[in-house]
Amino acid sequence: MSTIHWTETNTPRSARWHSESTTPPPSRVIGADDRMKADTAHRLACEGTALLWQGDFHSARQLLRALGRRVDRKPSRRGGSPADAFHLHRRARGHRARVLGRLLVLLEDDYRLNLRRAPDVRRACTEAYGPPSAPMAVPLTELLGVIGAHQWRTKGVEVPALDARIHPHYGVFSPVRGEYVDLVAHAPLPAPAARRTDRRTAFDLGTGTGVLAAVLARRGIDHVVATDISPRALACARENVRRLHFTGRIDVVGPGLFPEGRADLVVCNPPWIPARPTSVVEQGVYDPGSGMLRDFLDGLTAHLEPGGEGWLILSDLAEHLGLRTRGELLTDIEAAGLHVVDRTDTRPRHPRAGDTADPLHLARAAEVTSLWRLAGA
Repeated sequence: MSTIHWTETNTPRSARWHSESTTPPPSRVIGADDRMKADTAHRLACEGTALLWQGDFHSARQLLRALGRRVDRKPSRRGGSPADAFHLHRRARGHRARVLGRLLVLLEDDYRLNLRRAPDVRRACTEAYGPPSAPMAVPLTELLGVIGAHQWRTKGVEVPALDARIHPHYGVFSPVRGEYVDLVAHAPLPAPAARRTDRRTAFDLGTGTGVLAAVLARRGIDHVVATDISPRALACARENVRRLHFTGRIDVVGPGLFPEGRADLVVCNPPWIPARPTSVVEQGVYDPGSGMLRDFLDGLTAHLEPGGEGWLILSDLAEHLGLRTRGELLTDIEAAGLHVVDRTDTRPRHPRAGDTADPLHLARAAEVTSLWRLAGA
C-alpha cells in the first residue's frame, strides 16, 4: 500500500495514499490552510508539491477553483488536424488534473473528514472505497467526485424508456446520454430462433448500470444475461436489477465479456474513443486500441443463435477526431464474419454538443450515435 509522509507541528506523520487515477504518491507533502494564497498554491502544485489541507472545507473548494482558473489562463495549443487537437486537449486536461490533484485531504480511519464545515462523507466514501480501515489521503478533486457520485446514486437518473430511475455507483458510467438507450428501446427485435422453446434470450455485454439489460427485459426479452469486467459495475447492475424487480429475468455475471452459451440478441455499447483512460470513470469512454469493440465483433458469431443479431451501439466521434475511420470499422465487421442488416442513427442531445468553447466542438457537433444490426455472413 502506498504511503505519503509529512510533518505536522514538528511531528512526522503518514497515511495511506489512494488515487483512482493510479497517480503515484507525491514525494513532497506540506500542510496548507486558509492562510495560503492561491498564487503560492499554484506555484507549489506546478512544481510537484502536494498540499495537505488543514483549514476550512469550503475554503479548500474555493482554492481548488482558483487553481483551476490559473491553470486555464495558459492558452491551449491548437492542433493542425482533429487528431492533433484531441491529443493536445487530452494533454492539457491531464496537466490540469495533475495540478488540481495535488490539493489533498485526509480521511480518518472511519472516513471522517476532520475539517471545519466539512460535510459527513463517511457513507459516500464507504460506497466508493469499501469499509474503512486506516487514515487515507486522497485528492480533493477525487473526494468531490465521490460526494457527487453518492448524490447521483441516491436520487438516480430518470430513464424514460423504463419509466423508472437507474442508480449509478461511483466509477460506473451513468446513463445521462439517453440517445443510446432510446436506440435500444426502439430497434426491431429479432425473432426467436426456431427451436423447442419460443423464449427470447439476450446478452448485454459491458452492462455498466444495467440500464440496457433492463430496457431489453422491459421490451419482453424473457432472459437477459448481463456482463461486465468491473466489480463496481457488476454490483451496480445487480442493485438496479433488484430495484426494478427484474431479478428473475436478468442474471448479472462476470467479470468477463461474453457469458457461456448463445442468445437471440447480443447487445454491446463499448467505449467509443480508442485511447487510454486515465481514471476508472474514463473506462466508460476510452477503449485502448478499440480492444473491447474488436473482442465483441470477433466473438459475436460464436454466441448468436441461428437467425440472431448483434447490436453494436457506437458513436462516430472517433471518426471525426481522426482516431478511427469508417472503413476500419467496416473492415473489422467483415473480418469477424458479419454483415450489416441495418443501421439507425441519432444525434447526441448532451450539452457539450453545442458548446462552441469546447476545443473539440467541430467533432462533437458532427457526432452521430448509431445502432448497427449485425448478423452472421
